[in-house]
Amino acid sequence: MMEFYKKLENKRIVIMGCGRLGANLADYLYEQGHEVIVVDSDEDAFRKLSASYGGLTFISDATELETFDKLEIDEQTTMIVVTDSDNTNILISQVAREVYHVKTIICRLYDPQRECVYDEFHIDTICPTYLSVHRIEDILKERGA
Repeated sequence: MMEFYKKLENKRIVIMGCGRLGANLADYLYEQGHEVIVVDSDEDAFRKLSASYGGLTFISDATELETFDKLEIDEQTTMIVVTDSDNTNILISQVAREVYHVKTIICRLYDPQRECVYDEFHIDTICPTYLSVHRIEDILKERGA
């Protein structure tokens, strides 16, 4: 794994979680020319990646420090955390920020009430609930409702 990183000229993007969102992000970011590594504890999850995905996959528990160490996570890593659990996402993000000093962390959260936890650690969040509410509001305004 270390030799691969030495060849990278761009920042590496590590995506924690290979559900629908993680797989789509990995495919898109890889197509855009980024060096992408997707981490998931379930090998079957990688089936969601497109056939054209040429980045790396890594079967491991993203909450384990050993995973961070093997991936050589550091402050230059861009991390996108999109597992299916807010608690897991909070834990991974906190470890990335506090232990490995990752500067760029983007994290999905389902429960908008947990956003204050992320704010404490200066972690950028995306919340499907908020996005849906705002988009529906925009559509209603466009339709004059």
